[in-house]
Amino acid sequence: MEKRSIIELRRPFLSGCRTSAVLSVLVMGAGQLNNRQYGKGIALMLLHLAGLYVAIAKLPHAVWALVTLGETSARLEKVGKVYQQVIGDHSIYLLVEGLIMIFLMFLLLAVYVLNIRDAYRCARLREEGMPLHTFRQTLHFLLDYRFPQIAIAIPVLGILFFTVMPIVFMILLAFTDFTRSHMPPAQLINWHGLETFRDIFRLRVWSETFYGVTLWTLLWAVASTLTCFAAGFVIALAVQQKDIRFKKFWRTIFILPYAIPLFVSTLILRNVFNGQFGPVNDYLELMGFGRVPWLSDPEWAKLTLVLVNMLLGFPVIMLMIIGVLSTIPGDMYEAADIDGADGLQKLRLITFPTVMYTMMPILIMQFVANINNFNVIYLLTGGNPVNGNYQFAGHTDILITWLYKLSMEQGQYNFASVIGIFIFVLLSGFAVWSIRRTKSFKEERL
Repeated sequence: MEKRSIIELRRPFLSGCRTSAVLSVLVMGAGQLNNRQYGKGIALMLLHLAGLYVAIAKLPHAVWALVTLGETSARLEKVGKVYQQVIGDHSIYLLVEGLIMIFLMFLLLAVYVLNIRDAYRCARLREEGMPLHTFRQTLHFLLDYRFPQIAIAIPVLGILFFTVMPIVFMILLAFTDFTRSHMPPAQLINWHGLETFRDIFRLRVWSETFYGVTLWTLLWAVASTLTCFAAGFVIALAVQQKDIRFKKFWRTIFILPYAIPLFVSTLILRNVFNGQFGPVNDYLELMGFGRVPWLSDPEWAKLTLVLVNMLLGFPVIMLMIIGVLSTIPGDMYEAADIDGADGLQKLRLITFPTVMYTMMPILIMQFVANINNFNVIYLLTGGNPVNGNYQFAGHTDILITWLYKLSMEQGQYNFASVIGIFIFVLLSGFAVWSIRRTKSFKEERL
């Protein structure tokens, strides 16, 4: 009799796992209460009430903000004999607030779906005669067995709000008329549709700039990546030779550039390669050569950028390759010597494949990083020399520096957003496609 009463207490109020799921559909936590999981059910109900308050009190304003971007601009109103400033709607603030609210609602929707699944699963376990966790046991279970998921969830939320949301914000700006002439709070911005995208490709002054800057960006990324890798590979092979002396000195001297901030090194090199009073041209003149327009001629400026980037970037590649070379077993080279292989064959068949197996994902990401290598371009040439056929861009501007000029110097925020979208699509697509095709991604072992 006592045993029967205990079983009776453990039964749900309403039988059937679908019943618990339907109750959780109606009210979060109701299914858990039906399963006699009171702590979890009350917590979910409180979350449901909070979500209901947000949905009723905040969501309509967020939707209105996203749809209209404000209806009242700042203006002067005459009060008596005095004009007073009346603060209007700030379109950018409304856009950000609306996005935050939409993201919060998506999170709440995810919790809502999980709540239904949990109610159904627990009711099914109860029907099978399995005991359910109490609220305290649930907390212990989460901390003991779901801690990795909880730890991952925190950075995922950070990425969602600090990476994904700014990208969505940037994408939305491309569909507005947000420029210096439409600057909140003095004026409202409006949804502009695909007009900015059409202008980029339809207007010659914009399309010529876009195609020219994109082509140079890709050439710059390929050249800067290959030169850094080639220089680092050659220096690493030289430093790792058995008969070379002072190995520690050579390794240390190439690390020294990292003791100096990158922007300082770049600004120093900008003066070193100055066409009028730079020391490089002075030495060339003393040796009987003519002065070279390192930074003032378009082609020489591009060559100088690649050269400077190689000087600044190859030490890190060298250090990585030295680490890879130290992992190659020595008996592989001894076996190759027994088979009569010369140095070039050992390099081609042993050293280079091993280095590329490890370095390929790094090189791909370096290529992607060079597409966005803002510092070297902006600090060394500033995008110059000027190109009269380009719209707000110089001969050496890449997409990211052009985007900076459009947004920070020219106030063309909607055009800058279109360029940002193009960079994002280009980089993300290329990086994912390239890395997934590398052997080091497909296989766990060489």
